[in-house]
Amino acid sequence: MSDKDLVTLTDKQRKARRSRNVAIGLALAALVIIFYLATIAKFGPAILDRPL
Repeated sequence: MSDKDLVTLTDKQRKARRSRNVAIGLALAALVIIFYLATIAKFGPAILDRPL
C-alpha cells in the first residue's frame, strides 16, 4: 500500500472524528454506570456481602 492510496483528513474532519470518538466513549461509560446501578438496585447492596 503506497502513500497515494491513503486518505488525508483535513483539520475539520480530524476534529469531527475526535468529537465522535469522545461522544461514543462517554455514551459507553454512561451505559456501564447505568447497568451497574441497575444491578445494585435489583439485587440490593447485600449482594456484596453474600458468600461465594
